[in-house]
Parts: sequence; structure tokens; C-alpha cells
Amino acid sequence: MRKGLLIIGMCLALAVAGCGGGSSSSDSTSAATTEKSSSPEEPSSPKASNEKASSPKPSHQAPAPKKPKVTVPKGAPPKKLSIKDLEKGSGQEAKAGEEVTVQYVGVGYKSKEQFDASWDRGEPFTFTLGSNSVIPGWEQGVKGMKVGGRRELTIPPNLAYGSAGAAPSIGPNETLIFVIDLVAAQ
Repeated sequence: MRKGLLIIGMCLALAVAGCGGGSSSSDSTSAATTEKSSSPEEPSSPKASNEKASSPKPSHQAPAPKKPKVTVPKGAPPKKLSIKDLEKGSGQEAKAGEEVTVQYVGVGYKSKEQFDASWDRGEPFTFTLGSNSVIPGWEQGVKGMKVGGRRELTIPPNLAYGSAGAAPSIGPNETLIFVIDLVAAQ
């Protein structure tokens, strides 16, 4: 009897070990899970948004570049929105009504300090362009970008947070500089 229990125990141990083995299908499942975890689920934004993010369609997705360094120029900030393409994308163009996914870094012009970055959270931010869920400078500045592009926006206070600011990190009447990468548009 004892010998029979020992054999059954060894068979169970082998069966359990076989289920958790290093087969390639198990490894690819882990990789897929890791890949999905970097998709946006519930992003934060430059302006509070209740929109839920969804996974972008792979056919309109750009490869992930590295977090950019934002340099604040010397002199007075511009009075109008400044849009500067640092890298032109070759993918789909962002249009009003489309869901767009971006990575970004935001820096105060006066403070020269980073106040927000999707890169630091490890996930991009998704919003619907033209839905007024982000500051007006983003609505105007992201429109027309192509997937894979990187754009610098210098946004005057009237197209950002105005005289109220966004305490504690954005002061009143602060001009903002964002470097935005368009990851997806759909």
C-alpha cells in the first residue's frame, strides 16, 4: 500500500511539474501579458479626464522611443501656441473625433521644472481629440500629428490653465512646454 501511494504521489508530482514547465506557449503567454500591461488602462492627464483608455490597434501604432529631455529656451515665452515638429511621423494622422494615444513630458516655462510625464508612470495617455477632455493647447497642437511623430508644444496660459494654474505643480499664468509622441490614432 505504501509503495502504491508513493507511485501515485510521484505521478502527481510529475503531472504538476509538466503543467508548469517552460514550454514555448507558456513563455509567449507571459510575453503577451507583459506587453498588454504596458497598455493604458486608466490614464491621468494634463487635465482631469474621466475617459477610459483602450488598447490602440497595432496597425496604427508606432514603435516606442525614449523619454525626451525638454529644454526651456531663454527669453520671454511666446504669446501664441508654438508647434514644432521634432520628428515627423509617417503613420496615420490625428484627426478630431479619433482616439489618440500619446507619451508626453510637461515642463513649466518659468519654473523650468517637469510637472508631469506619462513616461514616468510607465503608460501612455489616451484621449479623444476634439472632445475638450484636455487643455486647448493640446487639442490644437496634437491635431495633424502623424503616428510616430514627436512634437514640441509651447502653450501660453490662455490655452493651458490660465490665471488659476493647476496647484501645486503649475503656477498661475504659467506657459507650458510639452514634448508629445503620438503612439496611436484610431
